[in-house]
Amino acid sequence: MSGLKLFHTTNSGVTEVTPRLAAVEADVQDLVEAHMEAMLGVTFLASEYVIDCVDGGRIDSLGLDENGAPVIVEYKRGTDAGVINQGLFYMAWLMSHKSAFRSLVRDRLGVTAASQILWSAPRLICVAGDFTRYDVHAVREHRRSIDLVRYRYFGSDHFSLETVASVIGHTAKAKRARRRAPGLPVRQHGGAMAELAAAVDEVLVGLGAGITRLQRKQYRAYQRLRNFACLIPPQQTKVLVYLKADPTAVDLVPGFTRDVAGLGHHGTGDLEVQLRTERDLERAQDLFRLSYVSA
Repeated sequence: MSGLKLFHTTNSGVTEVTPRLAAVEADVQDLVEAHMEAMLGVTFLASEYVIDCVDGGRIDSLGLDENGAPVIVEYKRGTDAGVINQGLFYMAWLMSHKSAFRSLVRDRLGVTAASQILWSAPRLICVAGDFTRYDVHAVREHRRSIDLVRYRYFGSDHFSLETVASVIGHTAKAKRARRRAPGLPVRQHGGAMAELAAAVDEVLVGLGAGITRLQRKQYRAYQRLRNFACLIPPQQTKVLVYLKADPTAVDLVPGFTRDVAGLGHHGTGDLEVQLRTERDLERAQDLFRLSYVSA
């Protein structure tokens, strides 16, 4: 199933394989919040966040994703036609109260994180027992970034998340920026490395369904809920891609792959892939697929 993630809540084996829903919505929320970074690639910030508006309300979960974008997560035990509209209501509040969110990030993650929030791409993640075809159509028509994620329990020890629909939206400001500077930023304009970067982009997007791209100044992220690859603007002699694949599970080749765990770099992922030719891109495709499947 596309986007399926299996998360082990204990070390014991599976005793049942029949999928089931949670007894109550709070069970799903508690589990996701406790493991939000592993499941969604989102750093948890707050639970049941009270918003100060006339109608009031509580945002189920607030977080910051690995690209610095604000994230609202809303949960429903089963199918609920109101979950998307509820989440969009909270997102509208968030975008008109940026200072409150910035203060929350500063208190939890520090001044640097608060100064680098990606306001052009706020995200809404709806986690529910199921969604209707009307829900899927609605998110594809909306200008916001929305992920519809179906959850299931398998026995008492396993929990899965499956992406039903994923759409990346952009503010009017971001759309104007893309029209002014289309494509991946290039450090050396034109040339073989720019062409190679374009080929890498095509390969990454073509790995499967449900892939979205997010452009930052320093890199372009490729996501399935979480980043699985980050493409750095091409340099004069090479193109760098960072993957979520485990470097310890890969036969590292000097000049081609490198373990960068613990080393500072733009983008996310611990496996660096260095591409200089089309042949390198061919060699890298198995690594791209490995990262895509594990995301």
